[in-house]
Amino acid sequence: MHKLARQIRFAVNPFAKAAEVGANSYCAKPGADALALYFALWVELVGPVDADTGFVVNVTDIDRIVRAKGVNIFEEFVKNKFALKEQITFEQIGQLLSKVWVAIENEFTPAKINNLSVELMPARKLGIKERDGSMLYFSEKFDFAASHTLWNKKFSDKQNYDTFGKCANRAGHGHNYIIEVTVKKDKSDGAVKAGQFEAVVQKHFITVVDHKNLNADVEHFTKVNPTVENIAEFAFKILADKFDSLKIDSVTVWESDRAFCTFRAD
Repeated sequence: MHKLARQIRFAVNPFAKAAEVGANSYCAKPGADALALYFALWVELVGPVDADTGFVVNVTDIDRIVRAKGVNIFEEFVKNKFALKEQITFEQIGQLLSKVWVAIENEFTPAKINNLSVELMPARKLGIKERDGSMLYFSEKFDFAASHTLWNKKFSDKQNYDTFGKCANRAGHGHNYIIEVTVKKDKSDGAVKAGQFEAVVQKHFITVVDHKNLNADVEHFTKVNPTVENIAEFAFKILADKFDSLKIDSVTVWESDRAFCTFRAD
């Protein structure tokens, strides 16, 4: 099976009588004049590759179907909420994703929807992995800077240099890391409170590693090599019981735009 993902970008002006169609889908289509609410909707499909086309699904068909059957669901909801001057919650956004799922799920046969998520900010997204939207996945990215050296005391100097290369530099080297923490909640869990979520990650992880020499300043890494794999696992385990009723789903750490690792319990 192959997994295919496509991002559909669109804007909603809650005060406009009609959507501005636009002509640049890379920016947003539908678009908007001046200020509007911007969304980036990810559609992830799984299915076999067609022997004749080489496609799971033609991505232009994904664009067309989502814009015809999904964007209007967001537009109607946003305009109604603005008219009533009501707050929009994460739970309501999850139900919007569920409605989009139901509206488009039979359009990609034999491929099936595997995940729908929407970027609410450049570093924040909300997703569902089942059509009923009963489980929400909330993700947010953070950044931190740290230095490390990759070195195993059990190895000879030659083994260390052969294994870790430039990363075995005794003086260390630094990274501007990005970490994405994802929690999940079902209907019986409490509401997602973004501010509380951010405070937990800041207190229990970011302050521990930010602008630190990981090998020297973080006790865990005095015994464990601070590779991106081990940093992701360390973050997951240190945060695992810190979100009250919410459950941690995964942690992804990027040490560069070309290298990242995700750790999850399963």
